[in-house]
Amino acid sequence: MFMENCSEVKEFILVGLTDAPELQVPLFIIFIIIYLITLVGNLGLIILILWDSHLHTPMYFFLSNLSLADLGYSSAITPKVMAGFLQGEKIISYNGCAAQIFFFAYFATVESYLLAAMAYDRQVAVCKPLHYTTTMTSSVCACLVISCHICGFVFASIHTGNTFSLYFCNSNLIHHFFCDVPPLLVLSYSVSYINEVVVFFAVGFNVLFSLFFILKSYFFIFIAILRMRSAEGRQKAFSTCASHLTAVSIFYGTIIFMYLQPSSKHSMDTDKMASVFYTMVIPMLNPVVYSLRNKEVSGAFRKIIEKTKFSLNISF
Repeated sequence: MFMENCSEVKEFILVGLTDAPELQVPLFIIFIIIYLITLVGNLGLIILILWDSHLHTPMYFFLSNLSLADLGYSSAITPKVMAGFLQGEKIISYNGCAAQIFFFAYFATVESYLLAAMAYDRQVAVCKPLHYTTTMTSSVCACLVISCHICGFVFASIHTGNTFSLYFCNSNLIHHFFCDVPPLLVLSYSVSYINEVVVFFAVGFNVLFSLFFILKSYFFIFIAILRMRSAEGRQKAFSTCASHLTAVSIFYGTIIFMYLQPSSKHSMDTDKMASVFYTMVIPMLNPVVYSLRNKEVSGAFRKIIEKTKFSLNISF
């Protein structure tokens, strides 16, 4: 009887951030500025690392892949949100919704494991500097990055398959600005305790597993720092750790807040604010937090500017 009265959903309507007409254009301008900064910052960092041979080290190899992940999950969300501000109608197809969830989950998972790989890289650099080149070889770094992408693909497949194994009929109004699992679980007529448990344990495993390795790495880093005799060396190391741990806390804090609680306890407005932060703001800030404050990156950027000026002077 339920299936007979059920009209299959072929598209979803996204409520968006706000219905106020006067806020559509200002929000579009804000988001396009954020997205352009994200594109320029992350693409610029990738190009800079590829261009400068001095940056062909494990740390910058991981940073370039982190920038790629930032671009990936920001691009899975932000362009569609901006299009909604311009078009007024915030409609997304069933397949488009599934694709958005898959790519967002894929790149976000890759980023979480890359953060763990970067923490391990710093652990080796600080705790075993004499063995750094023999430990963090090109093959080891490549295996770590490939493993991050494999984990991302597996998790995204589980996440998407678990969500779209549910029945969506009659109601197709998603109380969010993009397709995400919690609002879809609320929307579905066939959501079960098992579906929520799958989401909880899948996200919980990824978050806790990667976070465990990050905390373990920093535990050994802090022990090594405390043993340093140079106050300047300690301050530099603590500064590096503080920046990384701040970004890690923001990233994992929002993920835990969004996904590691029952769907019945989600607040729409709070979820939207948290989602804006980790889908748009974090990818924009990461180049600054991880790289643009780094002297080697700043030096490489100055060199490319000087070469560009020199080339322009010759051409004229």
